Amino acid sequence: MSDLFKKAISLGVGLTVVSKEKIEKAVDELVKRGEVAPSESRALVDRLIERGEEERSAFKTAVQEQVQRVLKELDVPVKSDVAALEERIAVLERRLAELEGISRLEGTYSASDDRLPDSGAD
Repeated sequence: MSDLFKKAISLGVGLTVVSKEKIEKAVDELVKRGEVAPSESRALVDRLIERGEEERSAFKTAVQEQVQRVLKELDVPVKSDVAALEERIAVLERRLAELEGISRLEGTYSASDDRLPDSGAD
């Protein structure tokens, strides 16, 4: 059966993206040609579908790893980096708001404020 399995796998390029219907049709052709017993066809379809899922999963993982590698090489920040920076900004904004609130209460002096004390440099 392993030879038949290999033949079925090599029925077409891109088996990993072939629909269940196409797999069943290909296995039916194998049955018609006498290469697979009718009693084995269901098991073969199931194995091919399972193999396709495994291939899809492996391909997806490989693509994700490659994308992560490229993003890292380009120095693109990851989601956790952005979240950490957003939190730091929020903390700084709160501290700034507190300081501005305190300075308004204390009546701070600005450079144009005529209430500045004389520095004695006249």
